[in-house]
Amino acid sequence: MSGARATASQTAGPYWHLIDHPEWADLLRADGPNAGLATSRIELAGRIADGAGSPVTDAMVEIWQADADGRYDGAFHGFGRCATDREGRYRFVTLRPGPVPAAGGGNGWQAPHVALSIFARGLLKPLVTRLYFAGEALNETDPLLAAIAEPERRATLIARPEGAARWVLDLRLQGEGETVFLEI
Repeated sequence: MSGARATASQTAGPYWHLIDHPEWADLLRADGPNAGLATSRIELAGRIADGAGSPVTDAMVEIWQADADGRYDGAFHGFGRCATDREGRYRFVTLRPGPVPAAGGGNGWQAPHVALSIFARGLLKPLVTRLYFAGEALNETDPLLAAIAEPERRATLIARPEGAARWVLDLRLQGEGETVFLEI
């Protein structure tokens, strides 16, 4: 092809400050779409690190989750978004989701989980993963967790409790201890 030129590649960001709404990190805020929903609050938090273990200070994290009954079509608005801070930390206030029917309409169940998408400088597309809850009985039979053969890799998706209502999952973008990311 004569005259053809390569197209420059572009990463997706960092423009998060242009679309960041800090209030979106609290899915149960009094003036939000879930106002008045009678439920117990939990906090989801963690730190995002790069391959060298340094904090990713300019990432945006989005979550999507089911309600406490495991439904996506109920009254609960299960979407949230937040930016990481100077230490690479993220934090959401939400409710604990319930088990979700397995894909394909079978009799199985997915363990309660929260889907996370990470947008950051240097990424051409978001990284997608899940947060599961330590001690949840359905983790043993969850189809996605069962597909990860190595226990140490599976553990990168399991949030640990810190107190009664706080769950922590640190994410590593690459290198030793890299979080399992899904190809969507």
